[in-house]
Amino acid sequence: MSASFPPDVLAAATGIRLAAFDVDGVLTNGQLLLGPEGEEYKAFNVRDGQGLVMLRESGMAIAIITGRRSAVVAARMTELGIEYIYQGQRDKLAALAELEARLGIGPAQICYVGDDLPDLPVLKRVGLPVTVADGHPCCVEAARYRTRAPGGAGAAREVCELLMTAAGTLAAQYARYGL
Repeated sequence: MSASFPPDVLAAATGIRLAAFDVDGVLTNGQLLLGPEGEEYKAFNVRDGQGLVMLRESGMAIAIITGRRSAVVAARMTELGIEYIYQGQRDKLAALAELEARLGIGPAQICYVGDDLPDLPVLKRVGLPVTVADGHPCCVEAARYRTRAPGGAGAAREVCELLMTAAGTLAAQYARYGL
């Protein structure tokens, strides 16, 4: 059913109340597809989306913190029921601080998933820093956990299942589908 996770990572994940994700390179493979009129296209993995829905339905707060602005991202996150969407964030720590204040939580209660240099300040601040399999070497060094899957190809689902395993909610989510 689900992957097994290192005991120390599961222990770090038990107090997480917010899962925050970068978009390009984490929820997508990092490619930017631009049309002739400047329209932007992104490919999202449907299994990552299912993981985000299950995590949200398990009671976890979920946020997106991304440096780019994209109508495609807004539409996809709205479709998935993601409440906290921060786009155009040059300073991702500012968005993180706003989330901490809004939710009444501290950095130790946050898992952040990033893949590249703009994510480093956040990865260094949160309680459970995660990078994707194909994350930048600096992110790999800063992360407590590195996914087996690359960005845009199941990495977000893996993190969602990690957090639900630690919270004891994964079995209930699987049971909804007859497992």
